[in-house]
Amino acid sequence: MKNIVSAVVLLILVASCQQQQKIAFIDNGEVINKYQMKIDIEDKYKLKDDDFKKRMDSVGRDFQIEAQAFQAESQKLSQAKMQERYQELGQKRQVLEQRFQMEQQSMTEAFNTEMDSVVSKVKEFVADYGKTNGYTFILGKNEAGSVMYGKESEDITESIITALNEDYKPE
Repeated sequence: MKNIVSAVVLLILVASCQQQQKIAFIDNGEVINKYQMKIDIEDKYKLKDDDFKKRMDSVGRDFQIEAQAFQAESQKLSQAKMQERYQELGQKRQVLEQRFQMEQQSMTEAFNTEMDSVVSKVKEFVADYGKTNGYTFILGKNEAGSVMYGKESEDITESIITALNEDYKPE
């Protein structure tokens, strides 16, 4: 009798250990690149960058015109006045360059912050998707080779992209 109980307990233990695990993988890069939120952010910053370049070109042209005007009138100025005007133009150029550099840096930081939030949202979404759909693991495939091979039937990249984009609500 003791042997039968032990055998049943052992059989239950073995059966519970044999529980099938649901494992899938996604292509991280493809999910991120096809996520509409990322596409919208890139489009937004492309427009900001284009506007920035136009303003920079416009201010650059204005400065160049001012510098050319200085060159034309420099022959009529005294050496001291010419030196003073030259220093003013140099300082103005330096201020403009610093302003543009700071604006570019600020825009880059804002873009990176928004892109970090995209990655966080994708991670959170995939975790929730995995829990909701009964996955034990959802692995990420990337260039570094974290998933070297995966059966095509276990690739849920397109399902994730579709669900992620359906869940996305632009601001």
